[in-house]
Amino acid sequence: MTRSATTPAKIDFKTQDKALYRPPVGSFVRIEVPPMSFVMVDGQGDPNQAPAYRDAVEWLYSVSYALKFAMKAEGRDYVVPPLEGLWWADDPSSFVARRKHAWRWTMMIRTPLDVGVPRFNEAVAKASDKRGTAPQSLRLALYEEGLCLQTLHVGAYDDEDPTLAELHERIMPAQGLTFAGPHHEIYLGDPRKVEPARLKTVLRQPVRAR
Repeated sequence: MTRSATTPAKIDFKTQDKALYRPPVGSFVRIEVPPMSFVMVDGQGDPNQAPAYRDAVEWLYSVSYALKFAMKAEGRDYVVPPLEGLWWADDPSSFVARRKHAWRWTMMIRTPLDVGVPRFNEAVAKASDKRGTAPQSLRLALYEEGLCLQTLHVGAYDDEDPTLAELHERIMPAQGLTFAGPHHEIYLGDPRKVEPARLKTVLRQPVRAR
């Protein structure tokens, strides 16, 4: 008996939605990003130092894996997608100048669209048994960006500045575009396992006509 006759295929969003996760290196391309469901946590501060950031990421993975196993028990398994982050600052110059203590962020992990609030609440309850009280901003939410420009950055996170400056100062103005949402990053590599020079990060910017 073949696998397809016994077990449904495991969903992998990176394979299913290649255009969202595999932009070219060295150039920005336009993409229409559909509404997607995410587990999210908000916070502020330097991601390298703020305990809230580490706590947020740990909660996201705890809840995401609880959701995965719940759906797997129903016969609908999926690969937990990579960590993503939305980044901004109240003073935009703080973001450009990398004054990380002033950064605001929403960290998030994608889920299937039909996860639903009841399953999410059960997953939070399971995670809480091990982790204690959940962050107040922990939630399941639909996020829609629409038209975006994106590229693939290979290298350390702190080396993204020239690429973003090119986007903000030349590419967007040349195309008559302006910002339509926060800077978005998708982390395809694990910094605990991959050396900084080999990290792969999708850099995405929602845009609209001026």
